[in-house]
Amino acid sequence: MGAFSIWHWLIVLVVVLVLFGGGGKLSKLMGDAGSGIKAFKKGLKEEGQKDGDETAEKAIEGGSDNAATTAAEKDKAANG
Repeated sequence: MGAFSIWHWLIVLVVVLVLFGGGGKLSKLMGDAGSGIKAFKKGLKEEGQKDGDETAEKAIEGGSDNAATTAAEKDKAANG
């Protein structure tokens, strides 16, 4: 990379983006990135809830006593 470190190149890139892209485009780009991250987290959360529903259905099919016993055992282990 020559005499410049990665930080020099990042600063130059930001300055070029602000000068040629304008402040509005840069803030829009960051807003889009933030929206993408929020959508990704929401998708992970929904996937986790879906997996939880499937686990609950399996516990119901196997008998609810098994699920209750497992929860009681977890409480005992957590409390010592």
